[in-house]
Amino acid sequence: MMKLNIKEKDEENIEAEPVKAEFAMTKGAKEPAKKEERKTEVKKEEPKKESPKIEAKKVRKEGEYTAKDIYVLKGLEPVRLRPGMYIGSTGIDGLHHLIWEVVDNCLDEAMAGYAKNIEVTLLPNNRVKVSDDGRGIPVEKHPDTGKSTLETVLTTLHAGGKFGGEAYKVSGGLHGVGISVVCALSTYMLAEVKRDGGVYQQEYFRGAPKTSVKKIGDSKKTGTTQTFDADPQIFSEIKYDPKRILNHLRQQAYLTKGVKIAFKDERIKGEESSYTFYFEGGVGSYVKYLVLGNHPRHSNIFSISTEKDNIAVEAAFQYTQEMECTEESFANNIYTVEGGTHISGFRTALTRSLNDYARREGFLKEKDENFSGDDVREGLTAVVSVKIRTPQFEGQTKAKLGNPEAKPAVEAATAEGLSDYLERNPSDAKSIIENCLLATKARLAAKAARQTVLRKGALEGLALPGKLADCLSRKPEESEIYIVEGDSAGGSSKQARDRRFQAILPLRGKILNVERARLDKMLASKEIKALIIAMGTGIGEDFDIEKLRYHRIVIMTDADVDGAHIRTLLLTFFYRHFKPVVDAGHIYIAQPPLYKISFGKNAQYAYSDGQRDKIVKEMGKSTASIQRYKGLGEMNPEQLWETTMNPENRTLLQVAVEEAHEADKTLDILMGEEVEPRKKFIQTHAKAARNIDI
Repeated sequence: MMKLNIKEKDEENIEAEPVKAEFAMTKGAKEPAKKEERKTEVKKEEPKKESPKIEAKKVRKEGEYTAKDIYVLKGLEPVRLRPGMYIGSTGIDGLHHLIWEVVDNCLDEAMAGYAKNIEVTLLPNNRVKVSDDGRGIPVEKHPDTGKSTLETVLTTLHAGGKFGGEAYKVSGGLHGVGISVVCALSTYMLAEVKRDGGVYQQEYFRGAPKTSVKKIGDSKKTGTTQTFDADPQIFSEIKYDPKRILNHLRQQAYLTKGVKIAFKDERIKGEESSYTFYFEGGVGSYVKYLVLGNHPRHSNIFSISTEKDNIAVEAAFQYTQEMECTEESFANNIYTVEGGTHISGFRTALTRSLNDYARREGFLKEKDENFSGDDVREGLTAVVSVKIRTPQFEGQTKAKLGNPEAKPAVEAATAEGLSDYLERNPSDAKSIIENCLLATKARLAAKAARQTVLRKGALEGLALPGKLADCLSRKPEESEIYIVEGDSAGGSSKQARDRRFQAILPLRGKILNVERARLDKMLASKEIKALIIAMGTGIGEDFDIEKLRYHRIVIMTDADVDGAHIRTLLLTFFYRHFKPVVDAGHIYIAQPPLYKISFGKNAQYAYSDGQRDKIVKEMGKSTASIQRYKGLGEMNPEQLWETTMNPENRTLLQVAVEEAHEADKTLDILMGEEVEPRKKFIQTHAKAARNIDI
């Protein structure tokens, strides 16, 4: 697992917390070995917790379909029946989404100009408390429901102040289901409101009120506090990640300048911690944070904050010497992970404006082709934020903005601001255009290299690499390829494999570090070329994940320093150029045993030091022979099959990426050209290192 901890250095941040990026490895379960039957690995899904059922007794004829078959779910029953529709999942993401929903309400008060302080607290026993100093939810009787407005908001879907009127001109809430969903999925929820000179409370259980709204005291302050316990019937694991919460709150503080957001972790007595975020620079400060540790190509960050057609538009960017592009977009402070019309408008304006400037200033000659969208985004770190009266998101989790009016508004605002920026900052403009020219040159060179290298490759149905021992199956979903280091391990694994569905691709030595190389240089490498052709997807502009030839790509290297280095180089290659393959969960790391423990004719394998010690203790034999494997070539084919390649018995680690931006930073540090950041990383994580080969 690769983790990154970087101490922030932003003078505007009152306090800051190390953040993480990691390639998360998910262990596969072991099963008893069955050497005589070499079967394709089948993933077994864990039994899902049953959702609450709505029972109805009826006598019916077979095939009958009547009015009795139409169920009308009342109150918050739909949320408990299908929680994934409202919070995305019932896993770790959905659990944290409960916090986001409550925080969104606080941020709506802040964007409306009524709240200046927001506080999120993790309490003992996994209880969460979120408070703000806004106006407080009204408590008087609601004219439509006849109940307290507080109870109506907490227990009724599509009830809120964001559908009409002037309570909220902009808000993150769209469907009016946020806080009621949290209430429905909690075994305990306590709403406390300060307003109208009093303090009011009401308690709920799984979406139903346990008490009436009652006044418990007086107060001259205003605000709302929500405290809840997530329901273990819905969430299999209730474990909050403070770093994930901090990252989200930091992000929101950048987007809501002038609002103080505090976080406290009080779960363990004696280990309490607190952090506060407050920024005045808006998205410009956010870009400054995102590029921290990279080398900017120009000194002045481009930043605009304006309004177009009743849409508030903020955008900022800076180019760095990295080749990757980082774009983050928000609508009413909601992170639109899949982008939408606002980011489309920004991209259009960026490409057109830079092309116009390059033509006008003579950087692009008449015969030169225009910069493409990819050319102007190479090395770009950008943030786009809009605040719009009636946002149209795709789905309740709001992954993509759909408002058509957002595109021309952002496009016009960015074009006007960028034109002025380029004229006022000629040295910055020159650096940006030179970056685009370099990207264009590299793109054209890579295109020529792809056409030359791959024209006779597998992409057109011809020969696969000669060193590849392919499998017989042509079904990607049941095929897997082992990428191994060296001819020795390659020969052993070729003899060990089940050739019906297992392919072997041996690599000679350490592959090229693609973090420091452009595509045209990569394609000149025989090992990289063999990898690309074996995958079948193409690369760059030609990439098509539907052509992936294997749905399990297993990296199998020796358990030593060289093996770890090769594994890191391969992970860098896949993450930088085959990220959709990583995101789809197709990359795995094999886990060969570290030890063979023998006593007489009996032998067992250990995959960790702890397992080794346990086996020796169980044997009760002080004279047991312990062999430490450092290379796959030390195992005969039979041992390699039984321990590492047999789907019935092996353990694979599935590679997944959490927090993509932080993963980018980790790769920049570990695989980039700068030595000092890598040295600091090693010093920081030295104590966590395991199985060091000296």
